[in-house]
Amino acid sequence: MPKQKSHSSTKKRFWLTGTGKVNRAHGGKNHNADSKNSKRRRRLRQCALVSTTQEDTVKSMMPYKK
Repeated sequence: MPKQKSHSSTKKRFWLTGTGKVNRAHGGKNHNADSKNSKRRRRLRQCALVSTTQEDTVKSMMPYKK
């Protein structure tokens, strides 16, 4: 059986927690920071979990991450 390839952009954008859930970064924080208030920018710095409906899709794109 040949090896599977990992999806390159998925490797860069998602990472797994210790319990196997998938983390992601928030979008919308790279430009126009002066028009967003500080509370919103602070919330965008935190990571978020991928929804449970998308978890299997993301994990299948990273077959060797455990």
